[in-house]
Amino acid sequence: MTAFPNLQGLPAANDSGHRFDAGRCWAASLSLGFESRLEHSDRVTRLTRRHHSGPLRVQRPFYPEGRTGCCHVYLLHPPGGLVSGDALTIEATVGEGSHALLTTPAAAKLYKADSHGVAWAQHTQLTVAKDAILEYLPQETLAFDGSRGEQSTTIDLAIGARTLGWEILALGRPASRLPFVSGHLEQRFRLTRDGQPLWLERQPLDPTHPRFGGKWGQGGATVQATLWAVGLDDEADAIDAVRAALPGTNRWAITRRRGVVLLRYLGNERNEAWALCQQAWEILRPRLTGLEAHIPRIWLT
Repeated sequence: MTAFPNLQGLPAANDSGHRFDAGRCWAASLSLGFESRLEHSDRVTRLTRRHHSGPLRVQRPFYPEGRTGCCHVYLLHPPGGLVSGDALTIEATVGEGSHALLTTPAAAKLYKADSHGVAWAQHTQLTVAKDAILEYLPQETLAFDGSRGEQSTTIDLAIGARTLGWEILALGRPASRLPFVSGHLEQRFRLTRDGQPLWLERQPLDPTHPRFGGKWGQGGATVQATLWAVGLDDEADAIDAVRAALPGTNRWAITRRRGVVLLRYLGNERNEAWALCQQAWEILRPRLTGLEAHIPRIWLT
């Protein structure tokens, strides 16, 4: 949980026992495990571990690509958003030879901090074993004005593991004329292979900082997205295919470094960012997994 300077000196609790200081915390956790099992001479990915505490859970796995295909799981957070004091921890392990796709049923919302400025936190830890595949495709995150908190995503890959995923963030509610003009978000991303870092990133988002509006930084953009892929046999060919298929604008770019292909979007349209990421996923997935893209049905509801 991130503590901000203005939280110091507040009382630990009021007369009812409800905390308002930096120690205030409503925790929820979800731990998932996937394994490849031999069933009737076929290898099948099964959800073999499912533990939860608080309002985080999954209902059941889906197999829209067939019984022996990728296991689709929807991460459910019934409140639908994070408020001051929330602390979510999501952990998933994809065992050797298995293939899992994790997504969410709707956009996540980061609500305005309370009058005491208490922060929220969300930490995601994903581990992918040898010859396993993880697709991490959550729907977008919407950060309301005044939101304060920290998100971190850590992906640990074994040698021979593959992953494809994205993060999409929209700031404020422009359609309601409620821009993101106050608050503080911090995003951290860590991707390793066999314990060695491939991609480390920390991004503070403070609308009062010159970087937020400067052309050398955020440039006033309200939507950003990052898509990553690790394990492609021919990274250069995959990048060429994405560049040829996606509309050419100055709002996105794709590159590679240390075995990680990265697509970045910076603009002002959530729908544009989502469409770009989905199209890139549809191009890259067959190259990474040997399987055509199969859109999770929850995206269509």
